[in-house]
Amino acid sequence: MSLDVRREKGVGVVTLDRPERLNALDLATVRELVEVWREFRFDDSVRAVVLTGAGRRAFCTGIDRDAVVPQPNSPYSLDDPLLRVGPKSNDLWKPVVAAVHGMACGGAFYLLAECDFLVADPSAEFFDPHTSYGMVCAYESMLMATRMPAGEVARMMLMGTAERISARRAHEVGLVSELTEPEGDLTAALRCAEVLAGYPTEAVQGTVRALWAAQEGVRERAFAQAPQLIALGNLPAGRQAELFARRRTGGPPLVR
Repeated sequence: MSLDVRREKGVGVVTLDRPERLNALDLATVRELVEVWREFRFDDSVRAVVLTGAGRRAFCTGIDRDAVVPQPNSPYSLDDPLLRVGPKSNDLWKPVVAAVHGMACGGAFYLLAECDFLVADPSAEFFDPHTSYGMVCAYESMLMATRMPAGEVARMMLMGTAERISARRAHEVGLVSELTEPEGDLTAALRCAEVLAGYPTEAVQGTVRALWAAQEGVRERAFAQAPQLIALGNLPAGRQAELFARRRTGGPPLVR
């Protein structure tokens, strides 16, 4: 299993459990996440959720590069398995708190953008590698544009692998709501989730839905342009692979 799910005190804890792959999302993990979110919709014993990653090196590093996703031969159509990976995309309106440590990058933003808030320990680092490898950062940019100041999200998405946002900086700009002690992210997220699970669930879910309503119209309009932007701007797959193979030649990234 690539997920670990447990329930306690009204809180469901979902752990991305592929530490040997830095919790990258293969297609099986995506399917399991969709099933878990939909299962939680009908499980009244779960009133709040914590999402985290196994190991200490990464929360999630996005789509597994070994995942094969067939694409239609059209610039107007794009099959992206991560578009349905988050809780809100699966009609789950119970609050979800992310406990972040280590690397969170690329496709991880599909998940983080659909969590209601993030807590992180000092090891957390946020970045997006798309531009470094000749790919358009479309959906990830659009998702993070509702969670961070415009200049900060632009810098993160454009700088690619050359730079990472530290947990401290993420807290300063509001992406992270709480910066914990080392290895304290899960404990802090559970504390918050247990509080939320103790409140009347209708009021909590209604507030979650209201917060999402304020964002979803903007996202829908932006998402309509994403397939064409990706089709026009991405380098051919072979060229992307060449750039990825040379990824360690530029020295360590700047962490700010």
